[in-house]
Amino acid sequence: MTTAFAPYDLGGIPLSNRIVMAPMTRSRAYGPGQSATELMATYYAQRAGAGLIVTEGTQPSVVGQGYPDTPGIHSAEQVAAWRKVTDAVHAEGGAIFLQLMHTGRVGHPGLMGLTPVGPSAVRAAGQVYTHDGPQDFVTPDELTEDGIARTVAEFADAARNAVEAGFDGVELHGANGYLIHQFLAPNSNQRTDAWGGTPERRVRFAVETAKAVAEAIGPDKVGFRISPGNPYNDIDESDRADLEATYTALVEALAPLGLAYLHQMEAPEVRDLVLRLRKAWPGTFVLNPFTGMEPTGPDALGLIEDGTADLIAYGGLFLANPDLPARLAAGGPFNTPDRATHFGGDHRGYTDYPALG
Repeated sequence: MTTAFAPYDLGGIPLSNRIVMAPMTRSRAYGPGQSATELMATYYAQRAGAGLIVTEGTQPSVVGQGYPDTPGIHSAEQVAAWRKVTDAVHAEGGAIFLQLMHTGRVGHPGLMGLTPVGPSAVRAAGQVYTHDGPQDFVTPDELTEDGIARTVAEFADAARNAVEAGFDGVELHGANGYLIHQFLAPNSNQRTDAWGGTPERRVRFAVETAKAVAEAIGPDKVGFRISPGNPYNDIDESDRADLEATYTALVEALAPLGLAYLHQMEAPEVRDLVLRLRKAWPGTFVLNPFTGMEPTGPDALGLIEDGTADLIAYGGLFLANPDLPARLAAGGPFNTPDRATHFGGDHRGYTDYPALG
């Protein structure tokens, strides 16, 4: 029986176990120009016992920023800063992918001085946090054909920068209501051209972006994250037939590219779709299982043993337990995440969680 603590070969990248640190925004990129800091290097190095670390969402361009103090990977300054993080993780024997996250319509001019962009000029319901407090989302500029081509190229350039910064690969964030997900969902993508309308056309932006990034750095260095049915950031995928058709088309189009992995963040009541996509995906399948308001716990390791997934991603529990694989192997105990320190702040609730012993 395969266990979570067995090593794994991720397209030539040796992983010490099958436990993934999920991407989690922490809003502590206080370096010049939204760059990584020494504190961030410490944070990730502490968690290098993960089989694979996927970093917090990192914007591939200025207009891709959606939250305060999130890092970028579009300037030489940012590349140099991230190199300190990757060197620290590799020195501890870890593997690390950078998550590329373009937030699309859920950004705000108060953060970046630019109007956000999206597949359609449709404002998301809700608010975004800024340094001036919560602000209503604004109507994004609809991406033109040239704008789409430019955005795809920015993802590819960001991936090249990530490799230059020492990352083992990148993960494309196609989940949680951000730009790629906005193209997939019918309520945020109301286009009638070749980029919208049918499921096959709505997946085109995701596929073209994956192709461009794979060509830039090699498909074995590219993961792709999805969250079918997740309503976060005013996404509506409630039509089950359309949901299944969209993600079936997406997986069928991505499968021939030979990507490093598919990473599904599970929404409520979609385990049947998880199993269907897992079966259709020819490579490594990573699952961040749905656990409601509770962090993913030790029982999720059974999803590796029964073949539901190849790797299991942990979020909140990894935030509070830098040595999570060791704690899972020992059956605990587990530190409790301090929600008050999740976003922004200093070392408290960031690098001061104790390890076993």
